[in-house]
Amino acid sequence: MKSENGLRVAVDIGGTFTDTVLVNEHDQILATTKTPTTPSNPTLGALQGVRRVMSDANANWRDITGFIHGTTLATNALIERRGARVATVTTEGFRDILEIAYERRYSQYDINLVKPDLIVPRTRAFTIRGRMDARGRELSGLAEEDVAQLVRDLSDCGAEALAICLLHAYANPAHEIRLRQLLSKALPEVAISLSHEVSPEAREFDRLSTTIANAYVQPQMADYLSDFQTRFNAEGLDCPILMMTAGGGMTTLETAARLPIRLVESGPAGGAILAARVAAETDEREVLSFDMGGTTAKLCLIDAFRPQTARKFEIARAARFIKGSGMPVRIPVIEMIEIGAGGGSIAHVDRLGRLHVGPQSAGSEPGPAAFSNGGTQPTVTDADVAQGYIDPDRFAEGRLKIDTHAAHCALDQSIGKSLVLAADQAALGISEIVDENMASAGRMHAVESGKDLTARVMIAFGGNGPLHATRVARRAQVDRIVIPHDPGVGSAVGFLFAPVSFEIIRSRYTTLETLDLQDLNAFFDLMLQEARSVVRSGAPTGALVQRRRAYMRYHGQGHEIEIQLPNRSLQEEDIPELHHSFENEYIRQFSRAVPGMRIEIMNWGLEISSLPPALTPAAASAKKRQAKPHGFRSILCDVTGDWRKAGLYDRATLKPGDHLSGPALIMEPQTTTLVSADFSAWLDEAGNIWLARNAGGS
Repeated sequence: MKSENGLRVAVDIGGTFTDTVLVNEHDQILATTKTPTTPSNPTLGALQGVRRVMSDANANWRDITGFIHGTTLATNALIERRGARVATVTTEGFRDILEIAYERRYSQYDINLVKPDLIVPRTRAFTIRGRMDARGRELSGLAEEDVAQLVRDLSDCGAEALAICLLHAYANPAHEIRLRQLLSKALPEVAISLSHEVSPEAREFDRLSTTIANAYVQPQMADYLSDFQTRFNAEGLDCPILMMTAGGGMTTLETAARLPIRLVESGPAGGAILAARVAAETDEREVLSFDMGGTTAKLCLIDAFRPQTARKFEIARAARFIKGSGMPVRIPVIEMIEIGAGGGSIAHVDRLGRLHVGPQSAGSEPGPAAFSNGGTQPTVTDADVAQGYIDPDRFAEGRLKIDTHAAHCALDQSIGKSLVLAADQAALGISEIVDENMASAGRMHAVESGKDLTARVMIAFGGNGPLHATRVARRAQVDRIVIPHDPGVGSAVGFLFAPVSFEIIRSRYTTLETLDLQDLNAFFDLMLQEARSVVRSGAPTGALVQRRRAYMRYHGQGHEIEIQLPNRSLQEEDIPELHHSFENEYIRQFSRAVPGMRIEIMNWGLEISSLPPALTPAAASAKKRQAKPHGFRSILCDVTGDWRKAGLYDRATLKPGDHLSGPALIMEPQTTTLVSADFSAWLDEAGNIWLARNAGGS
């Protein structure tokens, strides 16, 4: 979203901190801040952050013409299982969709396998008669006479939310719509999610699972969003509040309340948008985005200035990194790998004497031991404090004092005594493990995508990203790193560069040989009308752009390949090109095409978005000159394991072209960049910090 004048605010509520950014009409950052997240009511921490940046910039509420918000509330509710009591209604004969799932075990030979928790037990799974076929033709009418018994069943089981997923509703939603009308009249207090609105695609299990996830968080998110808007309106905000989505765009509060599942991973999506923009500004076409916050670390691959995307991901996996062990959610999403490795990740020694870090987090309450807020367990932040990487007087803009002694005590009590290590060596061990966990996750994500990390530039941000970037890059064999402006609040900054957008992926089966262009173009027109209405509610004026896609496969295959379509109505002469594009992409992914095979098209995608703010072209590199430190501090060197003297630099005083060698610490209000002993750093003309690994090591 781009305002013609006035100020814009972005608020990103994370698990540990809430980040707030205020910019003017020229996209110049006026003020930023990090405030502790308030888990009991996240809106309170957001209010505190917005009040602070407005006070710092001497701004008034009536000056704000744009407000963008992202939150982890929907994600946390699903992971921590703190949602509504959900029941399901499916077509008669399909009660056990969740139990059957994919008809396979995610780990074939694990005798202690734990099945994913899919929220709804069989006792809350109900059915109704009525049937559509795959082309949307009614085979038998909806049995409205059965609704009275269904109402009694839903009342008896105490359902607070309902997920309706009828067979082939993506092709014809008439039965779902009618059933909602009948049930809403009888049970007005029950929130109802319809599968054709949440995920209008074939594959019943994925569609039902996604609809359940939406229903599970819908009451909580609707209450939260209503309270959020009410409190900010009471402060004097009179512009619309837009929500960041998992796909990297923005949508209205009304759409977010109806489809809250699209808010899952909205904060990390903002970080990927920022990294893609920095990649475009610096003309780096192969990038690894590294976002390390207080609770988790997120890594995303970015090619040709676009984050890698997916149509499906999993929530709350029973087994880390094993596909199929979580709850599948089928929505458009920026694809990334996320692990429990943040500043608040807790370290512990198991009964076999092995050191582990995460995924449990101390969060903001009580937080790391060094926060002096009641935390006693050692965390990654405590380890960084003990190694001398964090200035106790400048952490979180100096508003949160760091207790170095408490960090050492926690490390000594929980780790040092068990492993017979001094506190600083315990801290080094924690860092080694968490950094290797993040590098390993990045390598795995790249391999699964058929890509190589070593030629990529890492763009690091988040409250802890710049502090761990060189350590992770070394293990991932990445040689160059970029630290952008205001990295500590990077995801919130990314919100401000995101377009207002809405994406629809809808199933409509056909083959390339039998493609009915008139029917297909009418189908796209309906999707265009729906998506445009959502986008125009958040971006009433300005140009809109669209992106059309087809999801194609050879006959009988189980998965599709995404193929770009012309952003207009299709014509007869486009069909040979569509065939050619599919086979080229198939060859790229699998080395060879399969001659003589019929090509099927399962799904069609359309994305409508406003234009993002204009890019600033990459500036020529400034002439390098040696920067002088304003002081020194002893740090535990991550290369040699010895205590060494590191130069201290204030980022605000560094100029384009300034060059320095590690070990060094570059400090700014919300984070610190560690320049390891085997790295050098300099500032480009745009003020980005570049880190490069020295060929000769330290």
